[in-house]
Amino acid sequence: QVELVECGGGLVQDGGSLRRSCVASGSIVSITTMGWYRQAPGKQRELVATITSGSFPDYADSVKGRFTISRGDAKNTLYLQMNSLKPEDTAVYYCYIRGLVVGRPYADYWGRGTQVTVSS
Repeated sequence: QVELVECGGGLVQDGGSLRRSCVASGSIVSITTMGWYRQAPGKQRELVATITSGSFPDYADSVKGRFTISRGDAKNTLYLQMNSLKPEDTAVYYCYIRGLVVGRPYADYWGRGTQVTVSS
């Protein structure tokens, strides 16, 4: 069983910053990719940023230069520093991992999601 615990959502003004974190726990053997997705009302879930086990990041065009994804020293911890936030960044943000769990093949696991609201 895998649990992803997310912290750091909330309300911020246009141009403000937030830092999100996610800790993965459970019978995890290895994690190949970690990332953040978001879903705004009435829209499909979309990629925000991902980072591989080798710490190679990838970003959606809409957040490049504003958001920074990183992994903690423990490698099961994920961060998302969000700067210069815009109202269009308002969404529920989900933590995600692709990993190998004891007794199971590689699979995707998701956090419960946390609301981020940017007011204009």
